[in-house]
Amino acid sequence: MTGWRSQWHLVLLNSLTCGLEICVAAGITYVPPLLLEAGVEEQYMTMVLGIGPVLGLLFIPLIGSASDHCNSSYGRRRPFIWLLSLGVLLALFIIPHADVLAANLSWGSTSRNQALQVGLLILGVGLLDFCGQVCFTPLEALLSDLYRERDDCGQAFAMFSFMVSLGGCIGYLLPALDWSGGLLSFYLGGQAECLFSLLILIFVVSVLVTMKVSEEPSSTLELVPSEPGRFFPRSCCYLFQCKLRALKSGPLMCLLRTCWSMTPAIYRSYCHVPRVMRQLCLAQLCSWMGVMSFMLFYTDFVGEGLYEGVPSAAPGTILRQRYDEGIRMGSLGLFLQCATSTFFSLVMSRLVHLFGSRVVYLSSMVCFTISALVICLSKSVLLVTAMSALTGFAYATLQTLPYTLTCHYHKEKEVYMQNSKTKKGHTNGFTITRDSVCLTLDNGPGDLNHKSDISNGHVSYSGDEPEYYPPLHQNGAALGLESEDFGKRGVGLDFAILDSTFLLSQVFPTLFMGMIVQFTESVTTYIASSAIFSAIGIYFATHIIFDQKDLRS
Repeated sequence: MTGWRSQWHLVLLNSLTCGLEICVAAGITYVPPLLLEAGVEEQYMTMVLGIGPVLGLLFIPLIGSASDHCNSSYGRRRPFIWLLSLGVLLALFIIPHADVLAANLSWGSTSRNQALQVGLLILGVGLLDFCGQVCFTPLEALLSDLYRERDDCGQAFAMFSFMVSLGGCIGYLLPALDWSGGLLSFYLGGQAECLFSLLILIFVVSVLVTMKVSEEPSSTLELVPSEPGRFFPRSCCYLFQCKLRALKSGPLMCLLRTCWSMTPAIYRSYCHVPRVMRQLCLAQLCSWMGVMSFMLFYTDFVGEGLYEGVPSAAPGTILRQRYDEGIRMGSLGLFLQCATSTFFSLVMSRLVHLFGSRVVYLSSMVCFTISALVICLSKSVLLVTAMSALTGFAYATLQTLPYTLTCHYHKEKEVYMQNSKTKKGHTNGFTITRDSVCLTLDNGPGDLNHKSDISNGHVSYSGDEPEYYPPLHQNGAALGLESEDFGKRGVGLDFAILDSTFLLSQVFPTLFMGMIVQFTESVTTYIASSAIFSAIGIYFATHIIFDQKDLRS
């Protein structure tokens, strides 16, 4: 996949990724003031912001697995992208117009008006965060379906990471602009209405572009031959049955059928993951907890820690002015982080080609840990801002390499996802164990040589070579095996698990970080905790299976 045409196709294919990140970043950034203005207390505001991630944890495995098994005529992934995009679009309309909608539905009651406004805002925020975060899962699976080769997949997810970072840059900048003085604001009604109208326009264009460019194989209705060389439907009843089948294969029905019939199996697969995915997800969870602890609380650390401001001080006082100035400087640091992440996303494929996935992953997390430690110890605003920009390397890596590795695992399932765990079995008086029968891999890939030194009913082997243990069967039944059929495992489910680690990394800090900071009485704990999480992530990252050599060790 080379040339500017392929790169431009990737840009268009990931336009919805960029549009989603713009809407989520700008919307969630602008939502807290709207909630506070509506009368929501600050302690409950953080709970409202946690609704989306919690719902995502519950429904991401369902949506990921449903997209794996969906047989809609529109493709496997695109129907779910359409449904979730409609949810984002509805949320972008509800949030800025919550007061108008509440006034029209309250029938003049002031108390009911305020309650409805708060309820509509909570609905809009939860819908935006949930649909916006969950929609990334079918988008990632769509990229995996279209680009199956390892190099092509790496470039596709590098562009995915680039578009996410670019969307974050734009999303953080849009709320900082003053839209109230323009002509559009006069017609639309104010700053919030103008901003969210622009977000709706950006999102609709990005959805249409991605849906136009993406080409999934569609399931077509099979015609039955009546005479040799002529094909046409059997009858009107047959056409009616085909229509019913097409209706049943729609995205909503596909999701409902999956939720009804496969929920136990989905969550069983969600819990029983292959070893390679378990190690990758554990490292991903710890790494994301470090990065998200930094991103969620960095502005507060700069405002209170570096500038020594007080957020609860009265407006106009020196302490409040210091805090507000620190918030602006912290926002600049996060913008520089997105800019750095954008740069590393562009060169990620080249870095992996030159140094390998292991070196790139570990070096990015080491760079993040060192940057967090320097931020903890330094009082220089310039140095802290520079270190915050360097953390973008880890952000770009976590958006790219885990998904590339997952695609590689699924492409070579027979290597990375072995189907069974053997126990001792008995048949016809013979004891069959792991040490009884084995196949060894010779020089060529897939070249299986059976060791034929037989003694006393057992097959001996040489322990110097890598081993592969085949499933033991007699008359079609497994003998004493705990079978885990990973061969039928879809990539959408494993992408859902990776996305769940991202959502969990937001839930854990929001639940416990406030208590830790209250106990230590220092906001430096925010950054110190992110350094600790990232250091743990480095340890688990050393156990990630990056290639077949890691399987032997």
